[in-house]
Amino acid sequence: ASQEVPSDLIATCLAAHIFPKDYDGNIEDYLEEIAREVIPIMASENLGHRVDAFIEEEAFNARNIVPYLNAAKKYNFDITIHADQFHPGGSQVAIDHKAISADHLESIGDVEIEQLTKSNVTCIALPGASLGLGMKFTPARKILDQGGALAIASDWNPGSAPMGDLLTGAAILGAYEKLSTAEVLSGITFRAAHALGLKDRGKLESDFLADMVAFETSDYREILYHQGQLQPSMVWKKGIKI
Repeated sequence: ASQEVPSDLIATCLAAHIFPKDYDGNIEDYLEEIAREVIPIMASENLGHRVDAFIEEEAFNARNIVPYLNAAKKYNFDITIHADQFHPGGSQVAIDHKAISADHLESIGDVEIEQLTKSNVTCIALPGASLGLGMKFTPARKILDQGGALAIASDWNPGSAPMGDLLTGAAILGAYEKLSTAEVLSGITFRAAHALGLKDRGKLESDFLADMVAFETSDYREILYHQGQLQPSMVWKKGIKI
């Protein structure tokens, strides 16, 4: 797929999203099998270098997820966690396992925010999931006010975030959480790149990739003011207009 589209695709193994109903064994058996068989194949065949896990009461917990995450660490994979979407707890897993990011955080509390913002974990707000499920937004204002790094992503998926328009979601989150234009734009550019381990892009600076978009407007604030209705008119990937 990476060869067919100009975008850079970052493959992530989300084998620990939900326990398969047809699996012949228990949750612990399943995660042990993934750790023993799937992750080594990902490494040897260069299929990807990230793993994700959904930490929630109806999915996986802080105890049974350990073999899966330890296997990822063994092969130097980046770890990201579906955290605190419906109940708190996942953010602590992200901290304990030195995850690169904790995604969702809609149900994060003040204690979890304090702990998370003292770590090196990037907090990722997914406003598309809040809109799709009719639930509260990630408390982005509190996270930023306590010194946390906030990225914003679309969570584009058919189950909970079908819209997929990043600008619309980011603009709505910004209005709801009283974020500045700079805070929103940084959340979808260099902080998003950092959350993917991409240190060569996300800023208009020398020696960074020229991945850029341009909008037909005389005021950059209109990009978010129009809440997704003003779309890019020009796109460059690695300096090439596409």
